[in-house]
Amino acid sequence: MAVLARASADALRPHCVGLPPHTRLRGPEIGLVMLRGRMGGDGAPFNLTEATATRCTVDMAGRMGHATVLGRDQEQAERAAVLDAALQDPALRPALLARVIAPLAAEQAERRARDARRAEATRVQFFTMATMR
Repeated sequence: MAVLARASADALRPHCVGLPPHTRLRGPEIGLVMLRGRMGGDGAPFNLTEATATRCTVDMAGRMGHATVLGRDQEQAERAAVLDAALQDPALRPALLARVIAPLAAEQAERRARDARRAEATRVQFFTMATMR
């Protein structure tokens, strides 16, 4: 579900073609979610800020699909929910995992690695601070 939530509506659109029809049960609706943080990564939790999120629930042949995505893209939320419902069908699941989830996950991993490489190139090493203690 995380892979679908991170994928854009444009990336999901072609994969929804040919799936069984669906009915909207809820949404898509736009709202806010509270983002929490921890001081130092492991301290006491605190409310950091709010973020816009869109959620949607659909029914596809008796299978309920749910999606919550960051941002205001209602199409993205609905398409992610449709694919969630389709993934619950044992007949469709293997093909969807191979044709949709695996390529999207690989693309997202490559994007994260590329961003990490670009950030690493600007890293500043403070050697003097380490030797002064």
